[in-house]
Amino acid sequence: MLKIGAAAALVLMSASPSFAAGCIKGAAVGGVGGHFVGKGHGVAGAAIGCAVGHHHAKVAARKAAKAQRH
Repeated sequence: MLKIGAAAALVLMSASPSFAAGCIKGAAVGGVGGHFVGKGHGVAGAAIGCAVGHHHAKVAARKAAKAQRH
């Protein structure tokens, strides 16, 4: 089941490259964490990890852009 979720995440990320920033790393961490929580939680963990990873990448990009301007 985790392999199917990971494959689906990769397909979605390739369709939207701007969303991929931080998503792969977050999905990997979230998928592993969800796998250890219980059966069937790996996919949910990967999806949440992808969203959190993307958010962190956006925040880091904003900070870098702001630091470069000043």
